Amino acid sequence: MNFARRLSCLLAIPLLLTGCSLAKDGILFPAGRVAAIQHDHLVRTTLLVMIVIVPVFVMLPVVLWRYRLTRRDSTYRPDWDFAWPLEVFIWGVPFVIVGLLSFSLWHTTHRLDPYERLDPAGRDPLRIEVVGLDWKFLFIYPDENIASVNELVLPEGREVAFTLTADGPMMSFVVPRLGSQIYAMAGMETQLHLLTDELGDFRGMNTQFNGRHFHEQKFVVRVRDDEGYRDWIAANRAGAPMTLAAYARLARPSTVARPLHFGAVAPNLFDRIVAKYRPAKNTAPMLHGDAPHPPELRPAAHDIPAGAMP
Repeated sequence: MNFARRLSCLLAIPLLLTGCSLAKDGILFPAGRVAAIQHDHLVRTTLLVMIVIVPVFVMLPVVLWRYRLTRRDSTYRPDWDFAWPLEVFIWGVPFVIVGLLSFSLWHTTHRLDPYERLDPAGRDPLRIEVVGLDWKFLFIYPDENIASVNELVLPEGREVAFTLTADGPMMSFVVPRLGSQIYAMAGMETQLHLLTDELGDFRGMNTQFNGRHFHEQKFVVRVRDDEGYRDWIAANRAGAPMTLAAYARLARPSTVARPLHFGAVAPNLFDRIVAKYRPAKNTAPMLHGDAPHPPELRPAAHDIPAGAMP
């Protein structure tokens, strides 16, 4: 009776777990081309590993029960020490699985190169420059001459080419449902290509610890149809300009309660930010001589740029 009761409680655990909420906020629910490939790779890897894990969990209780101390009808083989079929199974199956995992990892890693283009039609991607700040993200649309803070709006079905840097500590940029994580580092430029397949709002974040408000460095990604994207661009142009002085105020370590929008961006702002951390001899024209940090980009206050449109 006690054994039956314990077994019933054990079998009830999976049933109870079915009531847990599964947030649709990761690669298990891909909304982009890259995330879909990552999802398939995760499932494929899990199934291969289960070939080893499942027999272990199944056979362990079977072996314990079969060779229990109180059993009296078991076969006694004191001289047995080797069996070819068992050796082939023990070593051969893991060898094959490791080979399959290695090939799958190599193939998927090269397929998901963040610097490679994704659009098979070869259409020009949407260019977005991303600047990681304490504790927010600045998104610059160079072709549209606008910018936003903590809000990234993308057109559905169009490839997006991100160029990333940081004006401060290293940060990790990721939108789980769109796929691929990439680091942003001061004085360096990294690239990431994504392709959206689904309309909706998705969560993006920084996953690299960078200070006391690290947990608040999140942003929203809105994927809209062409008309919705054009409407957002038009509305964004009504915001205040992102001048060098406005950027200096924005770059001050702080958080923002809601997204900010800017209707114009200072020329070459992204390049100036990258140049701040490069040797003066290589960036003298941009850095005003030997100054390691251009005066116009130095944080000047702890407030949000005046006139920024929320």
